[in-house]
Amino acid sequence: MVTKQFKGSSLDEADLRRADSLAREIFSDVANKWALLIIEMLGERTLRFSELRDEVEGISHKMLTQNLRMLEHNGLVERTVYPTVPPRVEYTLTEPGRALRATVDAMCAWTHQYLGHIETARHRFDG
Repeated sequence: MVTKQFKGSSLDEADLRRADSLAREIFSDVANKWALLIIEMLGERTLRFSELRDEVEGISHKMLTQNLRMLEHNGLVERTVYPTVPPRVEYTLTEPGRALRATVDAMCAWTHQYLGHIETARHRFDG
C-alpha cells in the first residue's frame, strides 16, 4: 500500500469524493468491523493483545495484528512494549482515537436503536 502524504496545502487530499484522496484512504482503513470493534473495546482502557483478542469475539490473531498495526500507523492506537520476559505489550487509544470512539459509540447506539427495524426489513426482503 502506498501511503499518501498530506502537506496541508491541498483540500483535495481531504475530499472523500476523490478516489486518490488521503481522507478516503484513512476512511477505508478505519471503516471496517474489526477496527471499529477494537476502538470500541479499547475505550478508555489500556489492554494487552490477549485481552483484546478475548474482548473482540471471532477475531483471528492475524486480523487483530493487522488492524492494530493499521490503527497504530494512522495514529489512533499507541503500542507500548515493556522489556519483560515474555514481552508485555499494551495498546491504548490516542487522543484522535478517543475522538473517533465518540463516532463509534454513536454507531453502536444507532445499531441498538434500529436493530428491530432492520431485522423486520430483512425478513420482509427475504420473505
